[in-house]
Amino acid sequence: MNIAQLLVRSATVYPTQPAVFFGERCLFDYRTLAARAACIGGYLRNTLGLAPGERVAAFMTNCPEYLEVLYGIWWAGLVAVPVNAKLHPREMAYILANAEASCLFVSADHAADVMPLLDAIPSVKRAFTPGSADYANILKAAPIGLQHRAADDLAWLFYTSGTTGHPKGVMQTHRNLLAMTTCYFSDVDPVDPGDAIVYAAPISHGAGLYNFAHVLKAARHVVPESGGFDTAELVALSARVGRLSMFAAPTMVKRLVEHVAGSGTDPAGFKTIVYGGGPMYVEDIRQALDVMGNRLVQIYGQGECPMCITSLSREQLADRSHPRWLERIASVGVAQSLVEVCVTDTDGKPLPHGETGEILTRGDPVMAGYWHNPEATAKTIRDGWLWTGDLGSLDADGFLTLKDRSKDVIISGGSNIYPREVEEVLLKHPAVREVSVVGRADPEWGEVVVAFVVGSGADAAQLDALCLEHIARFKRPKEYHFLDALPKNNYGKVLKTELRKHFQANQGSKS
Repeated sequence: MNIAQLLVRSATVYPTQPAVFFGERCLFDYRTLAARAACIGGYLRNTLGLAPGERVAAFMTNCPEYLEVLYGIWWAGLVAVPVNAKLHPREMAYILANAEASCLFVSADHAADVMPLLDAIPSVKRAFTPGSADYANILKAAPIGLQHRAADDLAWLFYTSGTTGHPKGVMQTHRNLLAMTTCYFSDVDPVDPGDAIVYAAPISHGAGLYNFAHVLKAARHVVPESGGFDTAELVALSARVGRLSMFAAPTMVKRLVEHVAGSGTDPAGFKTIVYGGGPMYVEDIRQALDVMGNRLVQIYGQGECPMCITSLSREQLADRSHPRWLERIASVGVAQSLVEVCVTDTDGKPLPHGETGEILTRGDPVMAGYWHNPEATAKTIRDGWLWTGDLGSLDADGFLTLKDRSKDVIISGGSNIYPREVEEVLLKHPAVREVSVVGRADPEWGEVVVAFVVGSGADAAQLDALCLEHIARFKRPKEYHFLDALPKNNYGKVLKTELRKHFQANQGSKS
C-alpha cells in the first residue's frame, strides 16, 4: 500500500478538518492538502516524466510546504529523500549524487548555495523553491490519481552518517513506515482529530516520521513561524493551538522544562512530548516530570528501525511507586509491539538478563537495507536481525538500558556525529599529522565534540574554519587539544579511553 493512502483517506473522511498551520494560522484543510499533493504528483510524473521509484530530494528547513512536497512525491509513486537542512551544501550534493535524485526541492534560505552545485549532478533534472513562481506553476499542474505501490517498495531514503565518513542511505519501505505508524498508536500515544503535532525538530528526521500517525487521524500539523525550536514560541502555541504533541531531543526537552519552570507557565496546552535521539539523564527526567506533568514518552530507535525499537510509556515514567522506578526511567523502555529485541554476545548468542551486549532487533519496521551498499547491509542485517551497534542490557521485565555505543557515535543535541567524518576533514590541514575525535559529556547538549590533534602549525581557529568549509556547523569540535602523540595499543589503534581520561583530568585546559 502507498503510504500516501493515509492522506487520501483523511481527505475523504475529514475533508474540512484543519490540516496545516503556520504558527497559529490555518493555511488549508485536508481536502486542500490532498489536492496540492495530487498536483505536485501530476507535475513530477507528467511534466518531468519521472518513473515510479525515482528519487526526489528535499533540502528544506521546516516550512508549511514540506508536507505537501513529501506527499506529492509519494502520490506520484516516487521515493522521498529528505536531507538534513543543517548539512553543508557539499554534504547535500553527495547525498543527491549517491541517491541519483531526479529532482530537488530546496528552501529559499539554501537555494543560493545549492543551485551552483547541481550542474555536477547529472541525475538532477530540475530544482524548485517553495514560494517561487516555478513552484506556483507546479501547483497548477493537472492532478493525478494516487499511484499504486507495493508494501515492500521503497518510500523514504534516509541518509545517516557511517563510520567510514560517508553517509549511507537507509531504505525505508511503505511497509516499514506503516508498521512504525502502527507502533505509534500502540506504544507511544493515541491521536484524534483534535490533536496537533508541532514540528520544532527537523521534518527530515524523526519529527517528520510522526506525521503519518497524525495524517491518518486527521490531526493538525503546526510549523512554527521560526521554523524550529523556540521555547517561548512553543509555549505560546501550546496555549493557543492546544493539545500539542512534539518529538524532541533531550536537550530540547531540558530547555523547554527550564523555560516553563522559570516563567511559571501552565504546560496544560502540551499533550505529549516524545523524547529520544540521545541520552536523557535521570535528574533531567525527574525535573521534566515535576514541571510538565504526565506528558512524556521516551522512544529508542535508529534510522534503520525508525523510532521503533523500544518505548517507555507515560504510565511507566509516572509510576513513582514502583520499587525500581529510578532504574526504569534510566532505561529506554520495552520492545515496541511489532519488533523483537534481544541482547547478544559477538556471535549472536542471547545473553542472560543484566549482562551487557549488542542490541539486536527484528520486525516489520526494520529497513530493507542500505542503498547500493550490499556489504554494509549484510553486515548489519543477519538472519533477519538488525545489529544496532549499540550496547545494552535487558532486565527480567523486558526493560532495555543503553550502556554505550560500539560505533563511537557522538550524539549532540539529538544529532548523530561520527568521529571519522570530522577526523577526515581535520586531516586536510597540512600541519595535522594525526587526529582523534571523541565525545565529552555535556549537561546541555548530551555530548560535545572534542578533537585531539598531533601536529605543529595549526591552531583552533584554522581548524574551525576548515570544518566550516566542509561539514555542518554542529559537527565541528567545541574543543581542540594539541598533543605530541596519540595514545595507542600494540596494534597501533588509538586508545580513545585514554583520550577521555585526558580531558576528564584537564577540564578547562583547552588549548
